[in-house]
Amino acid sequence: MATRINKYLSEIGYCSRRVADRLIEEKKVTINGKITRIGTKVDDFDQIEVEGKRIEKSTKRKNIYLAFNKPVGIVCTTNRRVEPNNIIDFIKYPKRIFPIGRLDKPSEGLIFLTNDGDIVNKILRARNNHEKEYIVSVNRPINKDFIKSMSNGVEILGTITKNCLVKQLGEKKFKIILTQGLNRQIRRMCESLGYRVQSLKRVRIMNIKLDVPTGEYREFTKKELFKLNVLLEHSSKTFD
Repeated sequence: MATRINKYLSEIGYCSRRVADRLIEEKKVTINGKITRIGTKVDDFDQIEVEGKRIEKSTKRKNIYLAFNKPVGIVCTTNRRVEPNNIIDFIKYPKRIFPIGRLDKPSEGLIFLTNDGDIVNKILRARNNHEKEYIVSVNRPINKDFIKSMSNGVEILGTITKNCLVKQLGEKKFKIILTQGLNRQIRRMCESLGYRVQSLKRVRIMNIKLDVPTGEYREFTKKELFKLNVLLEHSSKTFD
């Protein structure tokens, strides 16, 4: 059965569909010796190369799911040529994996890495309403008005952010649980209210909590993976 090339590369664990689309746009993917386009379909008889290297579909591939505590200064990209402080070189995992989503360079905390491209957009798509929890410190004391504004939605990037749970933890510290993933969302929300983020740490994604030291990772437990799959059961994926 023919499959779109980006989905094919995702299903065999080479990269996410988003990264596959980028590689295709950069003309780094060929099918049977010819540069391909987004949307082209392939089957198991086609010869696929990425950046000149033959891609083989393995029927024995084991899915990998890692929970990593990203340090400040590490960039969540698989483009190792462009960014020397990339997450892949930092982890040095022996098999090909890629991050699910991003934490910006000045932020730290929990991020997933996997070779299972099918799970990526189930977790990332905002309409699936999957929770991500952060601990944030800002540059000056916060008050009830700040908490209320952050909770009820702030105008950034031409839209109003979704209602979310925000709880004050200290004079300048709060917890926030988002189901969105707008670019630099928390930082932009704070800036719109006249605050500047001093530190930002993600401590939970859905049912999985951050419990490893900075710069280290662990595999999901069987119990975590089972519950995660239950939570993702009715989640939509990228359009085929």
